Amino acid sequence: MSRFTPKPWPRKLRSQEWYGGTSRDVIYHRGWLKNQGHPHDLFDGRPVIGILNTWSDLTPCNGHLRELAEKVKAGVWEAGGFPVEVPVFSASENTFRPTAMMFRNLAAMAAEEAIRGQPLDGCVLMVGCDKTTPSLLMAAASCDLPAIVVTGGPMLNGWFRGERVGSGTHLWKFSEAVKAGEMTQAEFLEAEASMSRSTGTCNTMGTASTMASMAEALGMALSGNAAIPAVDSRRRVMAQLTGRRIVQMVKDDLKPSDIMTREAFENAIRVNGAIGGSTNAVIHLLAIAGRVGIDLTLDDWDRLGREVPTIVNLMPSGKYLMEEFFYAGGLPVVIKRLGEAGLLHQDALTVSGETIWDEVKNVVNHNEDVILPTEKALAQHGGIAVLKGNLAPNGAVLKPSAASPHLLKHRGRAVVFEDIDDYKARINDDALDIDETCVMVMKNCGPKGYPGMAEVGNMGLPPKVLKKGITDMVRISDARMSGTAYGTVVLHTAPEAAVGGPLAVVRNGDMIEIDVAARRIHLDIPDEELQARLSAQTPNVPVPQGGYAQIFHAHVQGADTGADFDFLRGCRGAPVGRDSH
Repeated sequence: MSRFTPKPWPRKLRSQEWYGGTSRDVIYHRGWLKNQGHPHDLFDGRPVIGILNTWSDLTPCNGHLRELAEKVKAGVWEAGGFPVEVPVFSASENTFRPTAMMFRNLAAMAAEEAIRGQPLDGCVLMVGCDKTTPSLLMAAASCDLPAIVVTGGPMLNGWFRGERVGSGTHLWKFSEAVKAGEMTQAEFLEAEASMSRSTGTCNTMGTASTMASMAEALGMALSGNAAIPAVDSRRRVMAQLTGRRIVQMVKDDLKPSDIMTREAFENAIRVNGAIGGSTNAVIHLLAIAGRVGIDLTLDDWDRLGREVPTIVNLMPSGKYLMEEFFYAGGLPVVIKRLGEAGLLHQDALTVSGETIWDEVKNVVNHNEDVILPTEKALAQHGGIAVLKGNLAPNGAVLKPSAASPHLLKHRGRAVVFEDIDDYKARINDDALDIDETCVMVMKNCGPKGYPGMAEVGNMGLPPKVLKKGITDMVRISDARMSGTAYGTVVLHTAPEAAVGGPLAVVRNGDMIEIDVAARRIHLDIPDEELQARLSAQTPNVPVPQGGYAQIFHAHVQGADTGADFDFLRGCRGAPVGRDSH
């Protein structure tokens, strides 16, 4: 059972450094806040709860969080707390260029300082869109004040001409169909209206739903939070219950460091394998663990996920969507299944104050075609495969449940694209010397190379191949890919090309081998030739001059450690700043 012991209550809270007493400085802070119409007795020492809201009109996934925040506030008021809504940086997956990933660390820093520099005793992290969940978890981990996650929830199923439409997944599918001549541009435009028919995040097991599941598996959200659709009334109930719960967490002093232990991260890695979660979870959990001070590695991902069957039958790996996942029982059913199989640290603590096993032990699976029996798993060895070899000394990742089985062991001729612009310029040319046996290689799309490590790793296939009915090829890059995407795609190759990794010296015509079962990726040239190429290689990615881009380039680490900034890993604590007034 948990070793956590609640602190005595009542006691003086952090917010009282701003609001408690009669000094000039306290009257300055308290008096200004009273212009919002707050009665004097609200400053009596009750928990001040910051509702960190990533709502933005330009973050469509989170477009309903303003309304949801009101339910969180209601819960805080009911439990005797004092809620204050705080807007924080919202890195939208849909709109930010060059990529939202470039701004995950900035969002984490901004949220961290919003917590650290203001009179907050605890925080509700209101998230949804891909980078908003990890960025606020990173911030909460660094500050280590009581914190709890409530996500916005997935959008409703999409439907087009009687077919389920998964947001993102069908975008790639329909786009390839247009290039193959199987779908008209007019039909593609018609399908657009069916892809996002309600507020909420992607309705597939993309990165947003994966990270909502990771928050729940880590114990940082109330049980059942991950899958409730955005427009379901139970999503609003969850928000109100979360508001109630954070007040008691502050009274108990239940902090992220009490919950996000090594056991919690190991649980999350196994849950990711069982749900067929996004490869982006790798890079985000590595970064969050680094903020807590836990030495999580790619080897942990491979070791822990390797024997976990993928039992959630959702796109992009399967056929259903998040709506059906919720109706079947959602993530608690998956966690219970892992516990029954001996693949769960059952005594890991959650924000509820109970263990993760106590939360799920009585749940029921209501649809075994959505949450499958182990013997009918989509992949018996799911999880994230970590490949290593002379092409990826520090590792690369692949999602077996989304790959083509016949390509999991493959040797092919490299067709090389020096960067994303080179790929776009040549991929549609019928003169491109490529066929389905080749290995597509794209360079300079890692953290420093893109910059920011965009989701371009699932390179679309050339039309000349698509027209033959081929839908998958081996693709290798130092980029990421959308959690809604699929295919035999090797990602996060480290070290990246922009810092002189071996990917930088791959040439057209080189033979490349992957063997997922053996966890091997190999550039088939002599060692002496590889070393000679590396010695002659000069990275040609320009260094940004000025602004955040320069800070990012100077301090971002490799994908294999989470692509966080080098000066932020392991930094924790939330001191009260010196009052200057």
